[in-house]
Amino acid sequence: SISVDVRVLAATHRDLNTLVAEGKFRQDLLYRLNVVPLKVPSLRERAADIPLLVEYFIDRFGKKAGKKFRRIDKRTLKLFQAYSWPGNIRELQNVIERAVILSDGDTFSVDDTWLRQEPHQVASPMVALNGALLRQEKEMIEAALAESRGRVSGPGGAATKLGLPRPTLDAKIRRLGINKYRFKLHQSS
Repeated sequence: SISVDVRVLAATHRDLNTLVAEGKFRQDLLYRLNVVPLKVPSLRERAADIPLLVEYFIDRFGKKAGKKFRRIDKRTLKLFQAYSWPGNIRELQNVIERAVILSDGDTFSVDDTWLRQEPHQVASPMVALNGALLRQEKEMIEAALAESRGRVSGPGGAATKLGLPRPTLDAKIRRLGINKYRFKLHQSS
């Protein structure tokens, strides 16, 4: 027999704690995979990173196409930072590659019709931050409920794990629309 020591790097866009609670993902596998969890926010949640990413992709695709850009159009940069990027970084990458290929001058710019502008798609940074905070809070509460098997109060309860008074946690559970009973259904797992 051959002994092997490996580390598994896994990525998902799904909430595995919710899937565990619904019986769609094995809890023991989650614990094995969840040694060092990293949460990478979506591009719309880190608009401040966009200028650096734009420079990187312009340089990368410019070299590939044999083109050199001396400057980036400010309107294009503002457009990129205001856009919600539903396709995340891959969409940004594709838009930049397309612009590099089609551009003739030494100024990088993008036609705003290239971006899918649908109603309510452009989010302000504050709305994006609030949404991110609510999602993070919900994930933490659901993880504590899954770990405590739906128990809210007491020594092993979710409120204790989160360092919250029970009434505060109950209010958050209601406000976030969390069904705490679904975590109790899987106690025998």
